[in-house]
Amino acid sequence: MEEETAPKGKSDHHKTDTDVASSWIEEESEKEGELTVDVYQTPEMIIIKSMIAGVRPDDLDVTIARDVVTIRGKREEERVANEDDYYVRELYWGSFSRTIQLPEEIDVDESEAVEKHGLLILKLPKLDKKRSSKLKVRTV
Repeated sequence: MEEETAPKGKSDHHKTDTDVASSWIEEESEKEGELTVDVYQTPEMIIIKSMIAGVRPDDLDVTIARDVVTIRGKREEERVANEDDYYVRELYWGSFSRTIQLPEEIDVDESEAVEKHGLLILKLPKLDKKRSSKLKVRTV
């Protein structure tokens, strides 16, 4: 019979209940939910929609660049029942984020974010790459 050996320092036989519990807590505290989104385009804009019900505007951070958008936030749970009193717990509470690579560049300065009944809507105007303008040369 061949004896199985655990990797150095990884033997489960010597772990205490406290070690197991603390490693589980660390994993759980680092977990971050991924926000679900719909992303579509019109001829002039890229639109991103996401349900953020229960998130205060102060707990929401939207960062945009020309070709990427990141939405981060935190949904705080209001405890009204003991853990043992729940029949089903499916709602996500805690931190979440989502980074979306955009299919084309957008005008960061003209972009806008609105929230309506728990739905976050980002309106991101596309850059008009065909647009050109003439620069006037001046003497200094």
